[in-house]
Amino acid sequence: MRLRPFILNKDFDAIKDWIVDERSHAFWCANRFSFPLEKKNFSEVMEEHALNYEDCAFVAVDDVDKVAGFFCYSLNGQNNEGMLKFVVVNPKMRGKGYGKQMLKLALEYAFNISKADSVQLNVFPENIPANKCYESVGFKERNLTPNAFVFKDESWARRNMVAYK
Repeated sequence: MRLRPFILNKDFDAIKDWIVDERSHAFWCANRFSFPLEKKNFSEVMEEHALNYEDCAFVAVDDVDKVAGFFCYSLNGQNNEGMLKFVVVNPKMRGKGYGKQMLKLALEYAFNISKADSVQLNVFPENIPANKCYESVGFKERNLTPNAFVFKDESWARRNMVAYK
């Protein structure tokens, strides 16, 4: 597996159908994007995040160049902490180690290329598979914000997790 920059016109069609229901969509992006994903909205939100937070979008591809995952990464220069956002793995490849591989590559990039001291991400505790995956590559809970997000009749906490060099 390797990482490469996300290319909208090449990669959007590969990822647009990975999120098939509203709850999974909310888990993934806290409704930052429209549901179902639409190219124009996705492009606008990605550009906004690039301009405001310097987010860079990546895809993880397998040995035959099939897109296995997607995430955004940025580095806060003030505290030298990286941040992962919008992490998702192709549903057909989940449970096979692709998410762990992608996260390990993302951490390698953060620590060795962007020279981050730590990397954080936010996840809803209700998203159990994602939490287990993050923990398996070394992320630890830093804090928990109760009632951070409302989805229909549910109220979800936000779990901030961090990994160190």
